[in-house]
Amino acid sequence: MRRVSILGATGSIGQNTIDLIARAPEEYDVVALTGATNIKQLAHDAIRLRADVAVTADETRLDDLRAALHGSGVEAAAGTQAITESATRSADWIMSAIVGAAGLAPGLAALEQGTTLALANKESLVCAGALVLETARTCGTRILPVDSEHSAIFQALIGEDMASVERIIITASGGAFRDWPIEDLPQATLDQASSHPNWDMGQRITIDSASMFNKAMEIIETHEFFDVQPDQIEVLVHPQSMVHALVGFNDGALMAHVGPPDMRHAIGFALHHPYRQDLPVERLDLAAIGQFEFRAPDEARWPALRLAREAMQAGGMMGAVFNAGKEAALDGFIAGQIGFTRMAEVVEEAMNTVAASDGHIAATMTLDNVLEVDHLARKAAQAAIQKKAG
Repeated sequence: MRRVSILGATGSIGQNTIDLIARAPEEYDVVALTGATNIKQLAHDAIRLRADVAVTADETRLDDLRAALHGSGVEAAAGTQAITESATRSADWIMSAIVGAAGLAPGLAALEQGTTLALANKESLVCAGALVLETARTCGTRILPVDSEHSAIFQALIGEDMASVERIIITASGGAFRDWPIEDLPQATLDQASSHPNWDMGQRITIDSASMFNKAMEIIETHEFFDVQPDQIEVLVHPQSMVHALVGFNDGALMAHVGPPDMRHAIGFALHHPYRQDLPVERLDLAAIGQFEFRAPDEARWPALRLAREAMQAGGMMGAVFNAGKEAALDGFIAGQIGFTRMAEVVEEAMNTVAASDGHIAATMTLDNVLEVDHLARKAAQAAIQKKAG
């Protein structure tokens, strides 16, 4: 029986992970489930899976969680420190699906205690790729990518020599506004940005898909995880969301990973690695699909892609600035403080502001330094939001 924990259990990745585990409960001993404010869902899943502990990030909801777990034997805890502590509990496999930079510290804690980390929290590699990968190497632990694109790349590279890789192509659906006239984008509403044409995801990642910040993050993640140069990474808009990534080799061959837009495939691959097991996902009928479409992304429509390449070129801890600026800008859009297209402007201003400060980008990459840069970038982004809102 494998001991597993799920960090970010109430989000879309966490719920899909629970779906797979709940189909074979006799194979898993669930150690910890963590969530944020959805106490009802967190408690329900913790009781159903007989978890040792359930943790909410919101300290003010601890009493609510205790009440929901009453009589179940499941321990309750609250706060960011408690979430990090839950990642140190002995487990064979931990899903890192907390949204945002908040997932970095628990992910590092899991790696330090020798657990295989299934990484859906792309911010960890964007903010602190060198630190995360060095921690895994030092502690002799494995990271398995769970983003659909990076799982696809990982699978396409099995048995291959990285020296023969010429390019990596990640695909993007284009999100809610891929076919909108570009002049209409400044008027895009929150409800419109929160509806994805292909994937069933949480609100924040759905908006990131519409702005292409999600794909911009994945470019940086690809650069860090697979140790390829930025100019080897390409993006294609693929409206069907069935070709998740392609790897191009020095003999001209392209190895593509094709599957339905269902996160349970990437999650299941990581959960059962190194073996493949039956998964409850659609089997594609290629004849019925008929054709796949691809087109180059327009960086005037999606400036996030340019900003990601500028972050990689700057190096150091600019990835942490990029991510913090993006998270703050997204908060501003959701709160109605700025319009849809203003988000990229806020991120660019945060990057420029922190780059002009003394030595922060080039500082040694430690968790404390990453968090300090994250704080500075959020402060700069908030100032930019206030200016643009005014």
